[in-house]
Amino acid sequence: MKAIEHYQKQFVTHLEHYNKPRTPKNLYDPIQYILNLGGKRLRPTLTLMSADCFNGDVSASLDAALAIEVFHNFSLIHDDIMDKAPLRRGQQTVHEKWDLNTGILSGDAMLILAYQLFESYNASQFQQLTTLFSKTALEVCEGQQYDVDFETRFDVTIPEYIKMIEYKTAVLVGAAMQMGAIVAEASVEDQKKVYDFGRYLGIAFQLQDDYLDAFGDPKLFGKQVGGDIIENKKTYLFLKAMELGTDSCKSTLKNLFSKTSFSTNEKVSQVLELFEDSGAAIATKTAIEDYTKRAFNVLDELQIESTKKQLLKNFGMQLMNRAS
Repeated sequence: MKAIEHYQKQFVTHLEHYNKPRTPKNLYDPIQYILNLGGKRLRPTLTLMSADCFNGDVSASLDAALAIEVFHNFSLIHDDIMDKAPLRRGQQTVHEKWDLNTGILSGDAMLILAYQLFESYNASQFQQLTTLFSKTALEVCEGQQYDVDFETRFDVTIPEYIKMIEYKTAVLVGAAMQMGAIVAEASVEDQKKVYDFGRYLGIAFQLQDDYLDAFGDPKLFGKQVGGDIIENKKTYLFLKAMELGTDSCKSTLKNLFSKTSFSTNEKVSQVLELFEDSGAAIATKTAIEDYTKRAFNVLDELQIESTKKQLLKNFGMQLMNRAS
């Protein structure tokens, strides 16, 4: 089995071959633009790795991996519209560089393009891939809606939040891995297990994102530390602080997250202190470790070579140890 970078390079080569100019330009140029913005390509890389783990033809899994990447970027275009975000990966978002209508239409086209990529597979694989893809795509939409709903609620529970990040983030990681297993014709049992490995890893990844947003090194994390706090996002840290904190802590947090008149630096400083004093920071790190352990426990049950298990484990450890 190759190094992780090998799969990434193989995928990027396939993406570059696919991502060529088309007409009408005002529909396809924004698609070419967002697909060229880069990123770690984690999900499609996992598709290729999964196919290789089950002794499949890695090149045969490239279109499935590309479908995952096209869909992911489609969701980013529409997320940026909903969030009114000006930047994506340090560059103008599609709706800012062009306009709102272009962002909506180009995003719609990307969803259709993602489905088209499954047409290269035989009838059995096509049915399995599109069934999984449709289920996953709908769950991502549900996760996004839960996220929007939570913005105006102070009674969000931990299980509700975990479900939201599972649907919004983790199911696509799980699907990426299962697609590789489908192409490699792995057993249904192993397909389910590799899906769960990706799903648990995806939840841990998002919880780690929550933690790093508050306590990470901005130079390593690549984002503004405290961004979630400034935007009043009720992350796992916030919910844990509301669960574990004193009445005074809860009252102060509600006040801080209800208004926008606070000094940004002062607000972030106060909230971080409350996260630590309440035990929420430690509880979040414990949850990250728990979901990572769940992922690795599933990995141990897979019927694949130990060297391949170790590569997937190393990949997971890289994700969990980033910028901490």
